[in-house]
Amino acid sequence: MPKLLTLADINYAKKVVYLRVDYNVVEDGKVIDEFRIQQSIPTIRKLLAADCKIILASHNGRPTNGPSQALSLRPVAQVLANLIDKPVGFVDDCVGPEVELEVGKLKPGELLLLENLRFHKAEEKNNANFAKSMANLAEVYVDDAFANVHRAHASMVGLPKFLPHCAGLLMQQEYERLSSLLGVPARPFVAIIGGVKISSKIGVLQSLLKKANTIFIAGAMANTFIQALGYEIGKSSTEQDCIQTAKDIIKSAKQNKVNLILPTDFVVATSARQGVKHRLVRLDKIEKNDIALDIGKQTMKAIWPVLESAKTIFWNGTLGMAELPDFAWASRDLAHMIALRKNKADTIIGGGDTAAFIHKLAMQGRFDFVSTGGGASLELLAGEKLPGIEALMSK
Repeated sequence: MPKLLTLADINYAKKVVYLRVDYNVVEDGKVIDEFRIQQSIPTIRKLLAADCKIILASHNGRPTNGPSQALSLRPVAQVLANLIDKPVGFVDDCVGPEVELEVGKLKPGELLLLENLRFHKAEEKNNANFAKSMANLAEVYVDDAFANVHRAHASMVGLPKFLPHCAGLLMQQEYERLSSLLGVPARPFVAIIGGVKISSKIGVLQSLLKKANTIFIAGAMANTFIQALGYEIGKSSTEQDCIQTAKDIIKSAKQNKVNLILPTDFVVATSARQGVKHRLVRLDKIEKNDIALDIGKQTMKAIWPVLESAKTIFWNGTLGMAELPDFAWASRDLAHMIALRKNKADTIIGGGDTAAFIHKLAMQGRFDFVSTGGGASLELLAGEKLPGIEALMSK
């Protein structure tokens, strides 16, 4: 049976290692979040301890017209150097003579960060020649970019065809921890799914209906469920074409004896902006001009007994418009509730906006595991095959 190849499966000592990382953290020339950089450090240290020469490669953003200073990975080199207390070189491209020259200068224990892979359109097109050019730089390929495994790009699926390859420590941990939720998680298993759209989370909801004891649906996506039950939702964000899907999920939860929890009260306002006058109302008191922007205290009080008895807790998606402090209360409250269960339950944060929110609260260390992958973690939990994972499986 195929298994994920890990560092234990290949000989990487004293080799030139092409380490694919996810440093998609630069906006307007500045590093906005060090979390993903920090998460790559255990693999880097393990390779350094084996006297490897390390080539670091990542994409950043969605460049449309080639190289852009605003999306350059150059700022990451200094941040990483500070974190590992070791110099990190940088080169202004990811393939070509200049890159080959700089790689050739590497000594054991040295690191070189390449420029943004997506500055070449061949990366997203999974161009075989581009992948081979990258592979010619190294002797071994290690993939630690879990947040990008749902993308069939050259550096993720093309490159490992040309080199001995495996998952890095982060990739291995992400895969094993999230896959455990699809196996036999400790019960009771509680899943909290928030965010904006049902359409982006249908697969994971359908999967969790077969595994979880309780599913708490919140965020803007809860509005469509509330509407499906016949309640007034005012001017709140909904997906009209997903109302039947919401009804089907409610029905399936009953059939599978899953405790499906929906909000019973909301924080509402007439516009979605910081500082606007807002009020707390029961579900049946939402008015036609109201916009639901956060979950209310009655709902949060009701969810605590469920969390208190849980042995596995998975959370993906904030509960309200948490980017605005006025409407981040429920998400903060939930973060603290889940953190209190650490050492009593397996607490897993499902990446993306949720991980960014946890990072903003400086609470990363208060959970058993915080995923670096948003879309990747959801697709894995939905049971989908991920190209980047498949490329690392034993044949």
